[in-house]
Amino acid sequence: MPDHAPPFTIGVEEEYLLVDVDTRAVANDPPPELFAALHDRTGGRAFPEFLRSQVEVATPVCRTIGDVRGSLIELRRAVVEESARFGLAPIASASHPFSLSSRQQRTDKERYVALLEEMQGVARRMMICGMHVHVGIDDDELRIDLMNQARYFLPHLLALSCSSPFWEGERTGLMSFRLMIFNGIPRTGLPEKFASWNEYRRHTDMLIETGILADTSRIWWDLRPSARYPTLETRVMDSCTSLEDSVRLAALNLCLMRKLYRLRRDNQQWRPYPELLIGENRWRAMRYSCDAGLLDLGRQRIVPFAQLVEEIIELLREDAIELGCLPEIAGLRDILERGTSAHRQLRIFERALQSGADQQEAFSAVVDWLVAETAR
Repeated sequence: MPDHAPPFTIGVEEEYLLVDVDTRAVANDPPPELFAALHDRTGGRAFPEFLRSQVEVATPVCRTIGDVRGSLIELRRAVVEESARFGLAPIASASHPFSLSSRQQRTDKERYVALLEEMQGVARRMMICGMHVHVGIDDDELRIDLMNQARYFLPHLLALSCSSPFWEGERTGLMSFRLMIFNGIPRTGLPEKFASWNEYRRHTDMLIETGILADTSRIWWDLRPSARYPTLETRVMDSCTSLEDSVRLAALNLCLMRKLYRLRRDNQQWRPYPELLIGENRWRAMRYSCDAGLLDLGRQRIVPFAQLVEEIIELLREDAIELGCLPEIAGLRDILERGTSAHRQLRIFERALQSGADQQEAFSAVVDWLVAETAR
């Protein structure tokens, strides 16, 4: 690559819910000592989120996917071990099977108090967890161009990450119910398409100057230029229960950005498509995950997801080899073969019911699996 290529560094943020190991319910009031211990052990890389029952972890800036894996292992281990001292355990799942969002307590932090004041009842339902991937793109114009191109792939990333089939004791029929909750907040969903960085700034500056936003961190699109770092931040994904799935999706984000950069460098681009059509694929990913295929917008027909994954693997092969993550990109096939977290949760739930468990016992079996798989 030429000397002016982006750094393509990578950082990953994961959100977990803390559950009581005895009741399997969300722990709505974990002790402050837990977060103090996590802060000390991780050097400030594990901290409370909007809800007191949530923990967010953030890797340092990583140069390789191997570095991402090593950092996530250490961070998950810290949360698992420190939580266990208080009879708690983390679950890397975008929703909890049965706990009620109305029972949760909010973190006493100025940013979150302001969020609750603005969003009201919508914010009170935010018992959801996602995974965010930052890719280092240090040129503003390039960040906007890659955001415009990468919108096409957001449904594919979501479909591979689904982990929220249940909500407050209900089997929702969706594989990612998290986004149904998140969509209730303004400035979410697919990112706008902008002709330039200046056009993006003109629109966002208007919101800031009128007092609607404090800064662009209050824009929660599925993909956005980070307000804090010179990165593109992908936010569409559910929290992945399997650590290896998190690593694979991080690799997929990284390789996609490098591929789209190479297209731009060669005066090409991924063909733009209307938000209506990309939005339809986003809905299909929320509803079906990988089970019903997505619209191939070039061929204008629904294509089985397994075929799309094979095409993505081939599309990104050169970039995956260059970035040292071909095994992780090839490992996307493993997600399809065994299913996402949502698929696996549903299988455990149905198996428990068929073995004679009542619904609450079946939900508890799902939580037990989430606890074990998160720590594995």
